[in-house]
Amino acid sequence: MTKKSVPQSPAARVAAQTPPIVSSAHLVSPRSAEMSEFEFGLIVAGNAFHRWVAHCMSAAGLKDLTPLDVLVLHHVTHRARDKRLSDICFIMNVEDTHLINYSLKKLQNLAVVASRKSGKEVTYAATDLGRSYVARYREIRESCLINALNADDALNRDIGELARLLRLLSGIYDQAARSAASL
Repeated sequence: MTKKSVPQSPAARVAAQTPPIVSSAHLVSPRSAEMSEFEFGLIVAGNAFHRWVAHCMSAAGLKDLTPLDVLVLHHVTHRARDKRLSDICFIMNVEDTHLINYSLKKLQNLAVVASRKSGKEVTYAATDLGRSYVARYREIRESCLINALNADDALNRDIGELARLLRLLSGIYDQAARSAASL
């Protein structure tokens, strides 16, 4: 008795013939070539995102910031609450506090972030000037990014699902990093 083959759609035939798009073919696992494709996509998207945030903030008038500086300013501005260094590192998933501390010092020198000491604890908050740059950034983001995205409900749902998957994979990478560190 022979097995009857199920006809493939044209898209499935093309997908089966297309090798994965990866940056490191030597890392492709037969158990999940998709993970290597994801990692390459993450590299490309991460670099594009970093370039975007730096250029957007520069267009808003705050030049010569690194992507991390911009993201720290956004986080310090978030919900208009003072933030501790450890909280910023935790939320941004940055292990090296020196990186965040350096960005905070740079932002303080630009007068867009202020620190406040209460006992032994130091907290950081955006200044009025910092909030004005963030507001201008938001306007430019709406104009250049959100309008170009032209998302409908279906695309917004896909973006939300992608965000959920990225958070899930972030946890898996964190666990794998802890495992690797213990080897």
